[in-house]
Amino acid sequence: MIDWNRVRDLRDKIGTDEFADVVDLFLEEVESEISALRGRDRPDRIEARLHFLKGSALNLGFEDFAALCQTGEHMASQGHANEVDIAEIIENYEKSRAAFMASLPQLEDT
Repeated sequence: MIDWNRVRDLRDKIGTDEFADVVDLFLEEVESEISALRGRDRPDRIEARLHFLKGSALNLGFEDFAALCQTGEHMASQGHANEVDIAEIIENYEKSRAAFMASLPQLEDT
């Protein structure tokens, strides 16, 4: 679900304080996009939102969530935005976020 090696590499590269800021920004921006998707966003915006979410997710190691976003992005680009399973994407994000936040304190010990 989470690529912890990616997370550690990012933390080590930018430092602990900056990493905390990146996590906060990630959560803030992703929550905003998720809110738009929950509101049954216009079909012509879904591809762009999923592209943004995919990139953000990959940066912070949310592998499964990124893969679902990529699949949805591809579907939307092919004219099938209404068939994208937004509920599955949101549910996966929520599970990924919970797993990330639960394990984040242990990351600080490594």
